[in-house]
Amino acid sequence: MATIELKSTTFRREREKTWRELEALVGTAERKGLGALSARDLMRLPRLYRATLSALSVARGITLDRNVLAYLESLAARAYFQVYATRTGFLGALATFLFQSFPRAVRAARGPIVLAGLCLALGVAVGYAATLHDMDWYYTFMPGGVAEDRSPTSSTAALRDFLFGGGDSSSGSLNLFASYLFTHNAMIGFLAFALGVAFGVPVILLMFYNGVMLGALAALYADRGLAGEFWGWILIHGTTELLAIILCGGAGLVLARCVVFPGRRRRLDTLARHGPLAGQIAIGAACLFFAAAILEGFGRQLITDMVIRYSIAGVALLFWCLYFGFAGRRGDGQ
Repeated sequence: MATIELKSTTFRREREKTWRELEALVGTAERKGLGALSARDLMRLPRLYRATLSALSVARGITLDRNVLAYLESLAARAYFQVYATRTGFLGALATFLFQSFPRAVRAARGPIVLAGLCLALGVAVGYAATLHDMDWYYTFMPGGVAEDRSPTSSTAALRDFLFGGGDSSSGSLNLFASYLFTHNAMIGFLAFALGVAFGVPVILLMFYNGVMLGALAALYADRGLAGEFWGWILIHGTTELLAIILCGGAGLVLARCVVFPGRRRRLDTLARHGPLAGQIAIGAACLFFAAAILEGFGRQLITDMVIRYSIAGVALLFWCLYFGFAGRRGDGQ
């Protein structure tokens, strides 16, 4: 027993200086980042780490007391993350998500996303055709709160004024309006995402019904000869907002596919495997909802020139096509 204690004391005395130096460097890096270390310290960090690993291996062989082993294991683990682990701050993580993870997830789920978009488009076509044929359908399709006093009984001047009136253009009012739009639209999108676990049927119905409402409103304005003005009013933010809704619907259908077609795995295992993909799409869609709320709350209220409205819509559409088509493309095969 005395021999073991002697070996333990000698072992610690010969190596403790190295451990303390490594602990000091790791502590500085944890508090202030690796940038706080000098060039000499950065060169010594991996050497000290390897020496500590060697000491840990020997310590296990000669059965040092548990406190020393626990200390060395903890120190080696902390040093590992400074030497080998990727250190990414919030902005770096956000950039990685926006320019790599999110567009890759959208491309990986393009099938369900296209299906959600087709459901929305079909709803627009049905709502538009039915309402244009018989305006009484408008009252069936459009809830009173969404219609906002726009109905077949409204005058053409009143309908046109809604597109160009602008309302209260004060900064405080527009901020409040944009905040409301973001909350309202994101709630619809995340509802579509969450309903995916109900075998996807509610997602399809929600996509279709939102399209029907848009189609009915478009038919009302087309009936008054204001189709061009209406779509300019819608598309300045709609190219972003409708895309966000479709993405949420697609994410919901990804979950639905896991529930309906789990394959050889259990449903929970399939959801655990593919759920993060759907979650990335839903989180990314929230960013689109935020951008759409800014365009709708500020741009649509302050910009009344039709050429500018259509130009903004076209630029937004082109941007999203290029973004989802090419961003993060290099890592798709990984």
